[in-house]
Amino acid sequence: MTEKTINIAALAKEKQIRLSIQCSLNGLSFFIIDTILNKVLLTDGEQFKTSKTPYLVLKSLQALLAKHGIDTLKGIETTVIHDNDMFCHVPNALFNEDELPNYLKFNGKLLANDEVVFDSVSNAELSTVYVPFTNINNFIFDLFGVFQFKHLSTELLETLAKHQKGHGTVCYAHFSERNFEIAVYQQKKLQLYNQFQYTTKEDVLYYLLFVYEQLQLDVEEVKLKLFGLVEEDDVIFDICYTYFRKVQVFEPKNLLFSSKPNGTGSIDLTLLS
Repeated sequence: MTEKTINIAALAKEKQIRLSIQCSLNGLSFFIIDTILNKVLLTDGEQFKTSKTPYLVLKSLQALLAKHGIDTLKGIETTVIHDNDMFCHVPNALFNEDELPNYLKFNGKLLANDEVVFDSVSNAELSTVYVPFTNINNFIFDLFGVFQFKHLSTELLETLAKHQKGHGTVCYAHFSERNFEIAVYQQKKLQLYNQFQYTTKEDVLYYLLFVYEQLQLDVEEVKLKLFGLVEEDDVIFDICYTYFRKVQVFEPKNLLFSSKPNGTGSIDLTLLS
């Protein structure tokens, strides 16, 4: 084990670290954070060339954790974030826990053994109904015991709600390898959330312009904040900068890194919230 891993093992015994894992059919990433120093100690990830099955995603996760000796640690506070398109949001006023499968049946085909669960989204009066990667949840439970899991959209909405300071309109776009999410807040209230698949920068531009058009947002005035796997010198930022006057990369605050983040592109705010 490397010196870094030994330090993490010692901190794990002191209950001083938190592990956050994000999993999807297109890739994996994780962070280990020192909860006392508010410092990222270790991060790594893998983007798959083609989408994998849940079984192969689990195999990749097992290899990734074993690579850093994380699978030998005990007592780590752990959160798993499930990133998939089998989800929907239901206003709490209409939500009924007994109807979970019915909320999802229009979004895709449910299998007989699919587990349907929900998250309560704080500060949004919404519930996220979704199908988690059950095999990954079972693996993490066997490894670390009781842990927390959420859908990506829940984590995004809870994180973004904390950043609503002003009274204007802001559009956020969060990017992963082949999907991106758009969330629009107006007067600190959520107006829209949706997920889109993309293969080219033009796909991204089309969906963003469509959202602006449907919500009657001014591309000259409404701020566009990009985060996740996007940076100021890449093609997605460049094309957005061409068509939107107020565009910027949205980065997490008040976190220190012990080394340069590895394997995941730019920092993913959802894992650090």
